[in-house]
Amino acid sequence: MANREIHPTAIVDPKAELGNNVTVGPYSIIESNVQIGDGCQIASNALVASGARLGKNIKIHHCAVVGTFPQDLKFAGEETTAEIGDNTVIREFVTVNRGTVDRLKTVVGSDCLLMAYVHVAHDCILGDRVIMANAVNLGGHVEIDDWAIIGGLVPVHQFTRIGKHAIIGGGFRVVQDVCPFSLMAGNPLKVVSVNHVGLSRRGFSEETIKTLKAVFKILFRSKLNTTHALSRVKDEIEMIPEVVEIIEFFKTSKRGVIK
Repeated sequence: MANREIHPTAIVDPKAELGNNVTVGPYSIIESNVQIGDGCQIASNALVASGARLGKNIKIHHCAVVGTFPQDLKFAGEETTAEIGDNTVIREFVTVNRGTVDRLKTVVGSDCLLMAYVHVAHDCILGDRVIMANAVNLGGHVEIDDWAIIGGLVPVHQFTRIGKHAIIGGGFRVVQDVCPFSLMAGNPLKVVSVNHVGLSRRGFSEETIKTLKAVFKILFRSKLNTTHALSRVKDEIEMIPEVVEIIEFFKTSKRGVIK
């Protein structure tokens, strides 16, 4: 039999699916149509609402809410989900809304950290190992790629994309796409440099970082327009995977990339 620890004051719908070694704290509510994987820990006064899909070893802290209706006036009650990947930590008062008909799901990847008061709106897609500090607020349809870090009190405009290994300083406003591997700060937000420290910590070679700095110099310091800058990058820079990532990011951007 599954070994579960459910506090007597918690309310768990009999139709909810709970894995092995799941704990549910005092006064928490687990609704129907919920799947919770092995080893998850749900603290006190949390709500795991209908449509939530939790992987393994997830920690949901006090008063966090996962899987509630989108804050979208167009939402008509369609069957959608909010999916959380393995080993992710959701701190106090975080809210993660379900998807809408647009994507049918909201996704937070594995090994992420969502600090207190973070809001993940409908149809957002977060990659793995994303860190969002306190009170980051994502509009609907935001995409955040693997290893990105967002400082506290940052609002992110709907439909915006934040690239891999980017880091955004606290208190700034994101209204367009953020280039992979970048360090962002300022009001209005701008590219400060390559995220040298973060990339070094994650095992990127100095040669790769040097190449990225050359790319950034062309894209963000040459005063060329984007088309000409990308053409120059292709002509002058070795097409290592990280450079290809940046070029594809620019080519597929719908809101434009902050320069």
